[in-house]
Amino acid sequence: MGHVLVVESWVGAMSTLLPRAIREAGHRFTFLTRNLHHYLGRGSGDGVHPLLTADNVITAETNDPDLLLPQVQRLHEVLRFDGVVTSCDYYLGTVARLAAHLGLPGARPQAVEYACRKDLARQRMQAAGLPGPGFAITEDWPGAEAAARTLGFPLVIKPVDLCAGMFVRLVADRTELREAFDALDAFPVNARGQQRAPQVLLEEVLVGPEVSVETVTIDGTTTVLGVTDKSLAGEPWFVETGHMFPAALDAATVTAVGDTAVAALAAVGFDRGVAHTELRLTAAGPRVVEINPRPAGNQITELVRRATGVDLPMVYAQLALGEQPDVTVTDTGVRSAAISFLLPPRAGTVAGIDGSATVAAAPDVVDWAVKPVGHRTGDAVSNNTYLGHVMTVDTTGLGARARAEELIAGLRVRYADELAGALA
Repeated sequence: MGHVLVVESWVGAMSTLLPRAIREAGHRFTFLTRNLHHYLGRGSGDGVHPLLTADNVITAETNDPDLLLPQVQRLHEVLRFDGVVTSCDYYLGTVARLAAHLGLPGARPQAVEYACRKDLARQRMQAAGLPGPGFAITEDWPGAEAAARTLGFPLVIKPVDLCAGMFVRLVADRTELREAFDALDAFPVNARGQQRAPQVLLEEVLVGPEVSVETVTIDGTTTVLGVTDKSLAGEPWFVETGHMFPAALDAATVTAVGDTAVAALAAVGFDRGVAHTELRLTAAGPRVVEINPRPAGNQITELVRRATGVDLPMVYAQLALGEQPDVTVTDTGVRSAAISFLLPPRAGTVAGIDGSATVAAAPDVVDWAVKPVGHRTGDAVSNNTYLGHVMTVDTTGLGARARAEELIAGLRVRYADELAGALA
């Protein structure tokens, strides 16, 4: 039995899937966090988050790696860790440094830094000769304005170190660029209290369907498990509204997309772990959007598991423990699996979500959820604003996506102010 140190986590699906995978693989874990309250009351029906069922729950300042490394070293001398992981992007670099410091299995810290930082990844891919969009990196408004003149509009503006599509926006002119730049500049600290990098990435627009490639890399050799398709909400934001695995693509495109993702991982030097690489299928061929050196979010790993039998959260934990995971695809009887997300029509307080009875009764639905009455939502500008989801499977073909979208379209969000207006 191995002992895994889990350093922080998202509070979404992966924070449930990873602890479950560690336990089911026959291992135990210790959870390390700087803010226990971040996880309290965010679990299932009993309100206990799965991470808080760890053998040990320890508080430490996880936002200061230089302070954390000696603290974890002392914990290691007592508790003896066999691996260290996180499901939260903001701590991937810290975990890589911890693994190297303790002599535990893991990806090279520099490779993780290159992959996580969108600007560094672009530079590494360009240096490796991978075709991609024109881009510029700047830290101030004059630099952004000058870069935009060189690149030309429209452009995509991105923070280099945020997640879930936050502040990623399509801009059509100087006015929109200034608005987007100022909004990002006014957000100097991320959701975990970490100071953001000042760099801003400007990119030429990649036109074409978006997909992702799910991979496992062991000792520098990468295995492609398959390609996931993505649906996105309307401009100017890039909010993901659903996914299907496997994507409905011809064999040649699947090969080209997989080869591009493998080349991108090699360009940043990624040598061990699970990765989720996003790409656009442009007229000139696949082009990388970003590299994520961890399992996919938005329950994509569940789609992969249902369609292939490969449990990527478990593989992720096994790799952290130095084990040799089995990534052989098996026939599960599922030909496609999909998830569709319910976006808020607008900001407000939810008074109810109608139509869930139809979802609950559908035989091809394997998972679903909606936000409770009283939930306050903002506008649909990132993946953090979902009001629910529906996951479906198709045992005959590639119909899971259309079915999930059909069921989501049948849900209607009611707002408290609508009720108040009716009673006025």
